[in-house]
Amino acid sequence: MTREKRAQKVSFQYLDPSLPPNHPCHHYISVMSVDYKSVLWNKQKKYYDIILWGLIFLWFISVFIFQYVMHEDMTIETMIIRTTAVTAFFLLHLILMIGPLSRLNKHFMPLLYNRRHLGVSMFLIAAVHGIFSIIQFHTLGDTNALLSLFISNKNYLTISDFPFQTLGFFALIILFVMAATSHDFWLKNLTPEIWKALHMGVYVAYGLIVLHVLLGALQYESHPVYFVALVLGFVAIAGSHLWAGLLENRKLRNIESPSADGYYKVAEVKDLEESCGTSIFVNGENIAVFKNDGKVSAVSNICKHQMGPLGEGKVIDGCITCPWHGYQYIPENGQSPPPFQEKLATYDVKVIGEEIWVHPRPRPEGTFVEPAIISNGKE
Repeated sequence: MTREKRAQKVSFQYLDPSLPPNHPCHHYISVMSVDYKSVLWNKQKKYYDIILWGLIFLWFISVFIFQYVMHEDMTIETMIIRTTAVTAFFLLHLILMIGPLSRLNKHFMPLLYNRRHLGVSMFLIAAVHGIFSIIQFHTLGDTNALLSLFISNKNYLTISDFPFQTLGFFALIILFVMAATSHDFWLKNLTPEIWKALHMGVYVAYGLIVLHVLLGALQYESHPVYFVALVLGFVAIAGSHLWAGLLENRKLRNIESPSADGYYKVAEVKDLEESCGTSIFVNGENIAVFKNDGKVSAVSNICKHQMGPLGEGKVIDGCITCPWHGYQYIPENGQSPPPFQEKLATYDVKVIGEEIWVHPRPRPEGTFVEPAIISNGKE
């Protein structure tokens, strides 16, 4: 079962004298938790998992019936192997598409926020597929089942008789590592960079599974529906990533003409909605600029949690809130509200008339920078 940070109320007195005493973050209801706890089965998570497993059950039954119609003489063990394979593979496609889909349409954000629930569910179903496959194909002889998996077929130089099960085995190991390290304990102690690199292994697993299917099941299936489904799945994943990347590239403006004092014009005041931000690239720096309460601040665009795009988030209760998992930072200094210790680099900002200017030189993480005041607190 995956574990996450538990949501709870956090009340504290912030001690940074650079912030005004009435700053909203002094008394703040945080979406982050002080401690690493088991999943808090709040209403949102209960609905998410109930709907998730309800849909998984309906999908499982539908695939089971389809397999029975296609192969009436198939044994129950083989039906389970095939049904769990199709179900897990479909969920893997969904997991890989949630990221770009959430960048294209904010309605997919709830799926992204709880993606680890989906990932662990997918691994459990894939594990059932792997266990049943090993039992059915490798436990009837006098050789250890796992050893038999690797030595029963050594035709690695062929295509039609390639030992495809080994590919599935290594893909399952990758999925296991990802499921086992899904808790924020591992994210915190491995560091976000290492944790993110580790979890990028999902694309390696996907590639291994595609080869596993191409060199395995599709070698014995004559019906084109399976091959068409495999191609469409790949096109959907690749297409959604490319589409989201192209749109993101259009939104990120790389400003190239600084003023004499090193500031770059990055936006008009009217370009930013109240309590919202925008993402920009300035002189190689990925920066998020926010307008809130008649002021403008700029911080690093990369969230310390899972490197989410802060510029796509909002200012809630006076704090920048990452759209991916709700991590928060104070706009003036890039610090997470205490007792959290995450810090972002900050940037000098000024407003000239209706223009927002940013200096791309990053201040040390957690450094207070006076927000730029918008004239009369209005656009």
